[in-house]
Amino acid sequence: MRLLDILIDGVSSGAQYALFAAGLSLIFGIMRLVNLAHGDFIILAAYILFAISWALGALGLPPELNPLLALVIAAPLLFALGYAVQRGVLNNTLGKDILPPLLVTFALSVILQNGLFLIFSPDTRSIDSGALSTAGINIGYRQVPVLALITVGTALAVIGGLQYLFFRTALGRDFRAVSDDPEIAQLMGINRRHVFALSMGVAMVVVAIAGVMFGVAGSFDPYLGPSRLLSAFEAVIIGGVGSLWGTLAGGIVLGISEQFGSRAFGEEFKQISGHVAFLIILLLRPRGLFPRDKD
Repeated sequence: MRLLDILIDGVSSGAQYALFAAGLSLIFGIMRLVNLAHGDFIILAAYILFAISWALGALGLPPELNPLLALVIAAPLLFALGYAVQRGVLNNTLGKDILPPLLVTFALSVILQNGLFLIFSPDTRSIDSGALSTAGINIGYRQVPVLALITVGTALAVIGGLQYLFFRTALGRDFRAVSDDPEIAQLMGINRRHVFALSMGVAMVVVAIAGVMFGVAGSFDPYLGPSRLLSAFEAVIIGGVGSLWGTLAGGIVLGISEQFGSRAFGEEFKQISGHVAFLIILLLRPRGLFPRDKD
């Protein structure tokens, strides 16, 4: 068991968890909405990107570029889907009672899983990235996959971009306003239903990015969404609910914990090691490692 291996693999898998969690953290921070369909939206995005990438490949485009081109095409579609779902469905469930949005997003989760099963079958799929899937860079005594480095860089860019959007733009000001007090924000002329829908659209763009990185790094099937949701939840809670950079830290802590458990005790202990780390941090720091000053 080598520390460098644990750190490299833990950080790369943790960056993927952070991508899963970033959209979830954004939505909860703005609307206090727990989206039980979040993991299934990631899988939906992966399938959409798979289909687009396959179509681009059929046109003769190089497989190394197809995932990126597919993301450029899919991101606006998923933004529109997120906006429509929030504006047409989820806005009507928001209120003091947390049960209605939980029930509705659970129903969306079931619909997505079974819809993907009917359309794509239960077979596992992956997004072809050509030579990128086997390319690596030597760091010390081992070769680090290029896709792992891209995942880490993407996670940093996404979290940094969301942080800039939230604190340095007019839209981010509206996000913060409706997050702090939606009623007062409405009285000040901010259309909270529109802002909530925009935030879901942004979250779905992040979901698209998470979906393409997940799809090129491994395989997926229609029923993998709940496990992605669990990883996202744990990363958000470890880092601190509503903290974007905390979400990145939470994902890395989770990834390193899993890699340590896998190498110390065996592959079968990988997931439970992450859950144990989550429980320990929750007991020691109930609000996470980097909680927001105001929830």
